Amino acid sequence: MTEVNQINHHLTDGLLMAYSAGTLPEGFGLVVATHVSMCDECRARAASFDALGGAVLETSAGPEAAMPAHSLTQTLERIRAGRPSAANEPRPATGGVFPAPLAAYVGGDLDRVKWRSYGIGLKQRILPVARGSSVRLLYIPAGMAVPDHGHRGTELTLVLQGAFRDETDRFGRGDIEVANEDLEHTPIAEEGAACICLAATDAPLRFTGLLPRLAQPFLRI
Repeated sequence: MTEVNQINHHLTDGLLMAYSAGTLPEGFGLVVATHVSMCDECRARAASFDALGGAVLETSAGPEAAMPAHSLTQTLERIRAGRPSAANEPRPATGGVFPAPLAAYVGGDLDRVKWRSYGIGLKQRILPVARGSSVRLLYIPAGMAVPDHGHRGTELTLVLQGAFRDETDRFGRGDIEVANEDLEHTPIAEEGAACICLAATDAPLRFTGLLPRLAQPFLRI
């Protein structure tokens, strides 16, 4: 059995439909694209939503409009000038720790990450994305717990290496946890390899401890 077939936690239909429609914030789009590249099931579901969207456009399209003669040239120029968006490239995973969409975004694999420590072995790297969400890589040493916290919005957490457990279940490589305002948890990395995750949020976390709350403005989480 391959690693992809062992994925137990998947994306919701709502997230996949928003991804297909291109309406997700950039940070969420990156996490979704990375998971989709690792997961056969979610990749197939995303493709079905793409096909459904195409069918809807075909049936709802009005009379054909004449296109200016220079339209194709302008479109190609914009494509060449634009930065490739890894958040919209659900390519299959590579052989490294980082699947293809994330590797394209970071510019390499795990060895390219410049971590910033925020105490007791925990590290993070904030990735640059447009406003509307934030996304970061998290490094959690084996056996270490992330401070207990709740959520003011939605948080998507994708496991890239190792595994963690919380009050809801176990999450291994390729699994994604979708958390909302109803969830308060304390993720703990399993023994073995350090747990490395890609996490996106659309609102600050709600820490219960005093020290994490004091550090929160500096950590931007």
